[in-house]
Amino acid sequence: MSTDSPVNSADKSESTFGKRLRNFLIVMVAIALGLALFLGLRTETTSASLAKLSEASTPLEVAVSNGKPSLVEFYADWCTVCQKMAPDITQLETEYADKMNFVMLNVDNIKWLPEMLKYRVDGIPHFVFLSQQGETIAQAIGDQPRTIMASNLEALVTGSSLPYAQASGKVSKFSAPVAPTASQDDPRSHGTQVLTIQNSK
Repeated sequence: MSTDSPVNSADKSESTFGKRLRNFLIVMVAIALGLALFLGLRTETTSASLAKLSEASTPLEVAVSNGKPSLVEFYADWCTVCQKMAPDITQLETEYADKMNFVMLNVDNIKWLPEMLKYRVDGIPHFVFLSQQGETIAQAIGDQPRTIMASNLEALVTGSSLPYAQASGKVSKFSAPVAPTASQDDPRSHGTQVLTIQNSK
């Protein structure tokens, strides 16, 4: 003789059905949240990315000769500070595109080694403000609030002195692939150093 009555088996099947329904709903909510998070992150990264800034960049040789002031940014795709600033730089580029050049130089490209040495790039992002004649006016290093960058760019396009000419913020450390070599210079040379490219193995 069975100890389960029809009433007890009905309760067990409702309990099992309830658990399955609850688990199904939890799975559906988790999938929906995961999808929303994925799409949200994808939209954010595609709207203002370093790659897009680089594609829209004015070539350096054009920027120093076209009669417009320029903002040169030394960056790298792996630089978290550069990535953080990309939306602000994109917005500023949209505002000032007709008045000035925006130049993006990737420090991972050995082609820009002479410029990295010239501007002593040891942390990124590294910003160089150039006059209409292509002469260096000021440099800023690291994370810059949008308001400070906007004030500097406004001064740059109007030919005024930059209010935040030597600003510095959080940087991603970077070392150019060069090092001074020991030399047997004449003592009268006052320590002139020769730079050579290190073997990057």
